[in-house]
Amino acid sequence: MIGGSGLYELLPDVVEHAVDTPYGPPSDPLMVGLLPGGRRVAFVPRHGRDHRFPPHRIPYRANLWALRSLGVRQVLAPCAVGSLRPEFGPGTFVLPDQLVDRTSGRVQTYHDHGAVHVSFADPYCPVGRDRVARTAASAGTDVVEHGTMVVVEGPRFSTRAESQWFAAQGWSVVNMTGHPEAVLARELGLCYTPIALVTDLDAGIEAGAGVSQEEVFAVFAANTERMRTLLLSAAAALPVERDCACGESYEEAGVTVP
Repeated sequence: MIGGSGLYELLPDVVEHAVDTPYGPPSDPLMVGLLPGGRRVAFVPRHGRDHRFPPHRIPYRANLWALRSLGVRQVLAPCAVGSLRPEFGPGTFVLPDQLVDRTSGRVQTYHDHGAVHVSFADPYCPVGRDRVARTAASAGTDVVEHGTMVVVEGPRFSTRAESQWFAAQGWSVVNMTGHPEAVLARELGLCYTPIALVTDLDAGIEAGAGVSQEEVFAVFAANTERMRTLLLSAAAALPVERDCACGESYEEAGVTVP
């Protein structure tokens, strides 16, 4: 699990692992604990436990590399998003199935030499999305099962014109951390499933003062327990043996992770 704001104490009784990578240290030592059924889960706080990394400075390559080096093969990635559709109000869970990259300047590959092109037509694991959706349904939690997440550079919020443009394209939510996280996971052959929590209506969707950091943090904090419950239940429901195609790009690229 790669946790966002407010999810820094996701698992009890964890063992910390300080993992070094060719790309420097991850955001924080990885925390490994057990789910009630005995399944081992690793967690890294995306921004660091003291929230010291803004979206454009997160060590994305180190985070994904460190998780894989510990044996992780499936990633659940909760995140805060702004809604581009009025019907998706604060507190709504969204399972995106598509991504649009509007970042700039972020390193988004492990392959700095040679031509390695991974398939990214469908950026998220279909099995992971299905298991999260089923878990939510069985618990009576409403989840929007489709949508496009547009990822912006940040750390500023969108202008009204930008959010109106995003909405006009038919996109669903806007976020600052979903890329390059998803494509790096694909290069490492990891299943990657985002779970987006709407914290606000983006600036151009309604009249008013626009989005504030305080508003985003407050809504996420109010829904932390809902997210935590969904995450832990979904993690327990993921298949032990993968039967998706997410690992094929890793095998084709010939990446070596200790």
